[in-house]
Amino acid sequence: MKRKILFVILAACLLMSCTSPLKSEKMTVTGFYFDTIIQIDVWGASQEIMDQCLELCEYYEAKFSNTIENSEISKINQANGETVTVSNETVELLKKGIEYGKLTDGKFDITISSVTDLWDFTGNKDGILPNETLIQDALIHVNYQNILIEGNEVTLSDPETKIDVGGIAKGYIADKLKEYLVSEGVEHALINLGGNSLAVGKKYDGSDFRIGIQKPFAEDGEAITVVEINDQSVVSSGNYQRYFAKDEMIYHHILDTATGYPVENNLLGVTIISEQSVDGDALSTSCYVLGLEEGAKLIEELEDVEAIFITDDYEIHYVE
Repeated sequence: MKRKILFVILAACLLMSCTSPLKSEKMTVTGFYFDTIIQIDVWGASQEIMDQCLELCEYYEAKFSNTIENSEISKINQANGETVTVSNETVELLKKGIEYGKLTDGKFDITISSVTDLWDFTGNKDGILPNETLIQDALIHVNYQNILIEGNEVTLSDPETKIDVGGIAKGYIADKLKEYLVSEGVEHALINLGGNSLAVGKKYDGSDFRIGIQKPFAEDGEAITVVEINDQSVVSSGNYQRYFAKDEMIYHHILDTATGYPVENNLLGVTIISEQSVDGDALSTSCYVLGLEEGAKLIEELEDVEAIFITDDYEIHYVE
C-alpha cells in the first residue's frame, strides 16, 4: 500500500512538472487593440494567463473606445445629455481624466473628441485640413467640467460635449493588466501597449528592462536614448507618432485645446517614467502640450516621476 501511495505522489509530481510553466520560461502574446499592436512578455505564466491578458484588452477596449458604438464611452457621447449608468472602471478612468484636466488647467482635456473627430491622422485623408468654422464651433463644447459624475451615473451638462479617453486609457489598461498578473503570482513581465511599456518587477535574470526611446521621425525605429526600469512605466508621446504633412507643415494628433489645431512648440516628444502607467500616459501628453518650461515645472512638483523632453534640435532634456 505504501508503495502505491508513493507511486501516486511521484506520478502527480511528474505531471505537475510537465504541465506547470517553468519560472524561467518566457511566454509572449501579441494582438491588435487600441489601434496599435500590443505585446505582453511574461516569465513563468500559463497559457491560460496569457489568454486572459488578451481577453482583458478586449474587455477594456469594448468599454472605453469611442469608435465602438456600444462602448460605455460611446453611450455617454450619444446620450444627448441624459444620464448614463457605467461600470466602476469607466468612472475610475473618467475621474482620472478630470484630475489631469484640473492639474493642467484644461491643457489635457478628455472632452476633446468633438475636435479630434474633425481630423484624420490615419492616412485616409492625407493633407486635408478641417474647416476652420467647424473647429471653432467644436471648441465651444470642450470642457472637462461638463462631465458630471455621481456614483456610477455620468451626465454631460453640455449635450454636444464628447469624451475621448485615448490620451489616458492605454495607461489605465496597462495598470490593470499588471494588477492581474501580480494577482496570479507573476513576478517578471513586460507589458507593451504601443508606446506604453510597463514592467512587472525585473527581467527573470535580475537585470532591469531596457526600453528604447524612439528617435523622432526615424524611419528605421532608431533609438535616441535608452532607459532602464524595474516595476515602472515608460510612456512616450510626440508629433512623430501620428501625423500628415501639408505645405511643408507637420500636422500631428496632439491638439491644442485652445485652438483646435496641433500643438505648436519646440518639442518633438516627451517620455514619462512613473510608477503608474495611467499617470505616465496622461503626463506625456500633458507635458507635450505644456512645452518644455511649463512641463518641466509640473514634473518637478510631482513625486516619483521623471521626464525626458526631446526638443526640435534633437537635444535631450532630463527632468526629475
